[in-house]
Amino acid sequence: MGVAKAWMFSVKPANLALLQHLYGSVLGYRDECWRWRSSAARQSKPISWSLVCGLMLFCLGIVSLFTGHVASDLDWYSQRLVKRRLYFKLDGSDKGPIDIWKSENGKNFYGCSKRSRKFPHAVRERSSNGYLLIAASGGLNQQRTGISDAVVVARILNATLVVPELDHNSYWKDNSEFANIFDVNWFISYLVKDVTVVKRVPDKFMRSMEKNPYSMRVPRKSPPEYYLDQVLPLLKRRHVLQLTKFDYRLANDIDEELQKLRCRANFHALRFTKPIQELGQKLVTRMREMAKRFIAVHLRFEPDMLAFSGCYFGGGDKERYELGEIRKRWETLPDLDADGERSRGKCPLTPHEVGLMLRALGFANDTYIYVASGEIYGGEETLQPLRDLFPNFYTKERLANEELKPFLPFSSRLAAIDYIVCDESDVFVTNNNGNMARILAGRRRYMGHKRTIRPNAKRLSSLLMERDQMDWGTFARKVKAVQRGFMGEPDEMRPGRGEFHEFPYSCICKKNGDPEPEQVRGSQGARERSKEEEPVLGAKEVEKVFPS
Repeated sequence: MGVAKAWMFSVKPANLALLQHLYGSVLGYRDECWRWRSSAARQSKPISWSLVCGLMLFCLGIVSLFTGHVASDLDWYSQRLVKRRLYFKLDGSDKGPIDIWKSENGKNFYGCSKRSRKFPHAVRERSSNGYLLIAASGGLNQQRTGISDAVVVARILNATLVVPELDHNSYWKDNSEFANIFDVNWFISYLVKDVTVVKRVPDKFMRSMEKNPYSMRVPRKSPPEYYLDQVLPLLKRRHVLQLTKFDYRLANDIDEELQKLRCRANFHALRFTKPIQELGQKLVTRMREMAKRFIAVHLRFEPDMLAFSGCYFGGGDKERYELGEIRKRWETLPDLDADGERSRGKCPLTPHEVGLMLRALGFANDTYIYVASGEIYGGEETLQPLRDLFPNFYTKERLANEELKPFLPFSSRLAAIDYIVCDESDVFVTNNNGNMARILAGRRRYMGHKRTIRPNAKRLSSLLMERDQMDWGTFARKVKAVQRGFMGEPDEMRPGRGEFHEFPYSCICKKNGDPEPEQVRGSQGARERSKEEEPVLGAKEVEKVFPS
């Protein structure tokens, strides 16, 4: 079987006209402008940007003669033009090669979250407005966002923060306490200048209370004003207040000093316990002993994720029934059109599709990959195509069989081990926009913009559905094009856009030749600049992975 046909595999027939319509509709006005410029360029000689700026300067000068206004906004217009060109580069118009292993521009940025000298020290316990109890919600990384935000909320309220209580009733049913996962003493001591943190409300104080602590749930994305107007009066009156289901309860757009406190809590104060940290680092070392560099892939292809997404992955009535039963656990979820969700980029890629994307980007067959995941829906049968594309396939279970046993009953501790390996990897690949993907993407940006690949699911979904209509070389070129702007480059981060935990723009500074205010940990292991090569699937390999 020839290579041109062998890489293709069976897919269900699709309405190509509809796909073309969907594909075209997402390009938007900017792409129309780009196509207009491209076609115009073929008909006439290109106009230089310097000429355009010169004409603008001339016109503004004429206007200033008659209106008295000084043409002082030329810089602003020029910057808008430069930004516009940059946007088109990110959107795929720049055909230059991408270094798939690291961001060349990332070395110009570093994490900067030091507290300002003007940022007052934390109030002492006796002088605070009361004790703030926090009940976090969800899995490990969802709770991590809640804990980081809780530190900021305690600061806003001038409250004493009690070490947060973790969620024991979520889907994962993990009864771990805060101290089982995070170094609680480090957490308290690191934040001592920002927020007073205690392990528990003093017994004497609790016995003197006439009523039990008051509990409330604040709306999602509440601004600081809400906490000052609605929460603070209750805290002052009751002295002990509990905020429940505390995840994403603080707005993204807050004061810059508070944003930096958010970063200090997330990226520095929340340190894993010694047993978790040691085992995680052992796995990183074992990967490094086998390869100078490796990829970590967070598949997030567990049954709960697939059920929540409302997507369909080709498993027939059995899949529809099984995922439908899991979906009933969320009473408020609406009925979704699976095809519509996929066309909108709301569905995670299958492990097979993740492998195809990586090979198309240029990662070779001998690349070492670490797969971070829980229970994969479909088990080994689902994973096999990815294993065939990347035979050097490792998981925490394979790297640490006996050493992992004490952690097996605790899903959050297992997730923490995966977190460490993914954080230390040369390239991190997400497969959805879930909590771990966002938290790690933000941390890797903060730690020097280490390469983080996020599938452009909206564009890739239509491309993958049409893959039987093109040869491998064409498919690879198109994958590279649609992935521009989704490779973790510094330019992709725009202030105020997306979740702050994923885009911590207030905590990332650009180097200007001055000494760095903070020492930022570099990536582990040797990094080599790789030349992008056309990804090629060998005939034997293709026949094994994609039988006719």
